[in-house]
Amino acid sequence: MSTAMLAAASGMAAQQVNLDTIAENLANADVAGFKESSATFAEVLSPGEAGLGTAQTGTQVAFAQGKLERSGGAFDVAIDGPGFLVVTDGNGRRAYTRDGSFARAVDGTLRNAQGWRLQGVRIPEDATGVDVGARGNVVAQTPRGPQTLGQLRLAEFASPAGLRRLGGAMFQATPACGAMRLLVPGDDGGPAIRFGMLEKSNVSIVQSMMQILSAQRAYEANAKGVQAADEMLRIADNLSRG
Repeated sequence: MSTAMLAAASGMAAQQVNLDTIAENLANADVAGFKESSATFAEVLSPGEAGLGTAQTGTQVAFAQGKLERSGGAFDVAIDGPGFLVVTDGNGRRAYTRDGSFARAVDGTLRNAQGWRLQGVRIPEDATGVDVGARGNVVAQTPRGPQTLGQLRLAEFASPAGLRRLGGAMFQATPACGAMRLLVPGDDGGPAIRFGMLEKSNVSIVQSMMQILSAQRAYEANAKGVQAADEMLRIADNLSRG
C-alpha cells in the first residue's frame, strides 16, 4: 500500500473517531453534569520526518461549567464552580461526578440513577424535608426539630483532565489527575453548593452539529484521497506490465 493511501486512510479513521466522539456528546447532552469530550490526534512521521498520516492520542474532557437550572428533585444539588461530588458503590469504590440528581433510598442514603451513594449523608426515617446550604451543610426537618446531618465536601484535583470517565457524568481518579483534596464549599470565594438545582451538560448542540459537518467533509476528502491513490497504483501497475 502506498504512503499516500496510508495517510488518507488514517485520516478517514481519525474522522470516524471524531464523529463517534461527537455522537457520544450529543447522546449525553441531556445528562446533568455531563462534560463533553474531544478526540485528540497527532501526525505520524517516518524516520525521515515525512508525514505518514494521523493517529489518535486519546480524548480530552472539557470541564467548563454548565448552566445551573432549577429542578423538581427533592434532593438535587449543583456545584457552582469547580470540584466534584464524591460517590461510592456497594464495594466501597469511589467515583466523582457533577451530576447532583439524587433520590432517597430505603436505607436513608442518597443515590444517583446508577445506584452510587452520595458520601457523608443519610436521611432519618422521620425526616419531612431536607435543606442543603451553600457551604454544604445538610439539615433535615424532623418532628423533633431541625437535625444537622453533616456537611458535603467537594473533591478537587490538580489536573482534572487526568480523570478517567466511567460513563456518563461519572469519573474515576488516576495517577495523572494528581492527589484528591477535599474542600469545604463556599470557603474563600470557592465553589458553592446550590440546593434544588442541577448543572446542565456543557454540550452545545449547535456547535456539535457544525463539528459533525466539518468531520464529514474531512472524511469525504480523505476518502477521495484513497481513491486517487488507488487509481495511481492501478495506472502504475498497468504501465509496469506494458
